[in-house]
Amino acid sequence: MRFVVSTLSEFPPGTRRIVNLGGREIGVFRSGQEFYAVRNRCPHQGGPLCLGYLRPRLVSEEPGVVGIAEGAPLVVCPWHAWQYDARTGEAYAPGDPHARSYSISVEQGAELAPGECDDVRFAAETFPVYVDADYVVLDA
Repeated sequence: MRFVVSTLSEFPPGTRRIVNLGGREIGVFRSGQEFYAVRNRCPHQGGPLCLGYLRPRLVSEEPGVVGIAEGAPLVVCPWHAWQYDARTGEAYAPGDPHARSYSISVEQGAELAPGECDDVRFAAETFPVYVDADYVVLDA
């Protein structure tokens, strides 16, 4: 099932939305032009994972030298600071359980028009729907 989160223009970089889809809360993050979707439940102790921070992954090749790694940022749980890859849900610490992640994309409104794509539901009741805009679409 696919769900429309909002129009692209109403989802500026650096923001997040938490949507409720069939009893599941899913956090959708926009970092620059990239989007990430993660279940809003930390595998550690069930905390509200998506209320935490989205931070770049830090790397160090030697003591005293720190850089920022390429790729998806980490979602940091606000309860105990457990960290998860925003794209895959993989835990930062080896052996820790993974968070559930979801596929997300930006698509043309004309492609999502009723009758054109029967498996898409417009789930964001508080946002106007424009068929001619670009939309952020969550695959759940």
